[in-house]
Amino acid sequence: MVVTERPPEAASPPSAAARTFRAGGLVVGLALLALVFLLSIWVGSKSIPFTSTWSVLWHNDGSTDAVIIHDLRIPRTLLGLVVGAALGLAGAVMQALTRNPLADPGLLGVNTGAAAAVVSGIAFAGVTSVLGYIWFAFAGAAIASVVVYVLGSAGRSATPDRLVLAGSAVMAVLQAYIVGVLLLMPETFNQFRFWNVGSLSGRKWDVFLQISPFVVLGVIIALLLARPLNVLALGDQTGKALGAHVGRTRVLGAIVVMLLCGAGTAAIGPVLFLGLAVPHAARMLVGPDQRWVLPYSMLLAPIALIGADVVGRVLNPPEELQAGIVVAFLGAPVFIALCRRRKLARL
Repeated sequence: MVVTERPPEAASPPSAAARTFRAGGLVVGLALLALVFLLSIWVGSKSIPFTSTWSVLWHNDGSTDAVIIHDLRIPRTLLGLVVGAALGLAGAVMQALTRNPLADPGLLGVNTGAAAAVVSGIAFAGVTSVLGYIWFAFAGAAIASVVVYVLGSAGRSATPDRLVLAGSAVMAVLQAYIVGVLLLMPETFNQFRFWNVGSLSGRKWDVFLQISPFVVLGVIIALLLARPLNVLALGDQTGKALGAHVGRTRVLGAIVVMLLCGAGTAAIGPVLFLGLAVPHAARMLVGPDQRWVLPYSMLLAPIALIGADVVGRVLNPPEELQAGIVVAFLGAPVFIALCRRRKLARL
């Protein structure tokens, strides 16, 4: 059998200038990430001079400023880095799996599954701590992902449209469950709303350490899937003709979304915009090749999340606006404008 179509990286090999531009973009992105990282450590409800911040950053002298920076701001910033990378990468994988640039990790019911589990933990198990939310949310995200995949592949292969339909059905059921519990038990809402808004505030080292192994595993699998996802972009039949294991790629992709989006959502609550817009922005910069889209998504998302967290701290000090609200408020209009001004970046 003669096959004339080739995966994106083979069909049009990038020129040396294009490769240089893409590599240079990663360097610039790393510099921007370092900048927002330092800003996040420096800026907060308590004003600390930059010289003092820099000094106690490297030499913990036990002062009040040192406690604030080492026990509050550094773990909060590192968590923003890890969660941002997880959500951005999960969105890129989700969009590649469904071949839809407007797909979101929530499409597989991950966010709704996590929210339903957190509501159940608060209402029926008396969970009140962030660490308790993490394990309930992660379990809910995992179960929802498995249910969606089983429903989407029942009797045949799991195609993108079947997964989307299954995800929509599961989300509808879970949303109805969440609303029902909150209406019957109003006291549950008071706790649930603080997690559901999407915030880095109050998260310390224990949260960061618990989700990091899941994120690292998800990142490794996702980056290894870059080439198979490129082949999958040509369609299932062409992918099979080229020797790709379509079913295995979809299963691994679903596992990646479950690990990354489940861990990120469990740690800080749903932040819906990152997984939708960041991969789209990455494709605008580097094209459809997943070998570049995935690293760019993993880099741009934490810049956006940490930057939004910093903006939320300075808008109305000493009060803070949660990062999830800032991301949606600032990012959604920009994304709408991009969609109106130019065609969506091709997958």
